[in-house]
Amino acid sequence: MKKLIAIAVLGLTLAGCATGRLTSAERLDLYRAHAGPPQNSMPYFGTLSGWTELGDSALAVWARPSEAYLMELRGPCYGLSYATAIGLTSRTGQVSARFDKVLIRDPNQGPSVPCFIGSIRKLDIKALRASEQEMRQAQVEEREP
Repeated sequence: MKKLIAIAVLGLTLAGCATGRLTSAERLDLYRAHAGPPQNSMPYFGTLSGWTELGDSALAVWARPSEAYLMELRGPCYGLSYATAIGLTSRTGQVSARFDKVLIRDPNQGPSVPCFIGSIRKLDIKALRASEQEMRQAQVEEREP
């Protein structure tokens, strides 16, 4: 498994170096490589510490600064890539896969269509940040005279 993750990170590194920035699909692959198995729910304390869109059908949400989850949606969530804020539905302090929704909050638009959560996977934050840091490392070489 570690070999597969290393190959995925290497591929993303090479792709990111070509453009200087990862696409949403490449970022999603990176987050998937550092996500655990699917789980039924995640804790929700009424607010999020942050969130990151990963294309139009996935996002990462931080329940706390050191606790994040990858949410893959059942289909495209229109407006996610340019949303200024999101909300989550929940019940008794839990957001459940297949039952709860991501709500796009955009003051310039009317009410949005809710986006159903297909799966929830806990992220290994330390490994994810280490991979991102590794991808940012610049290679410095002496110029030939």
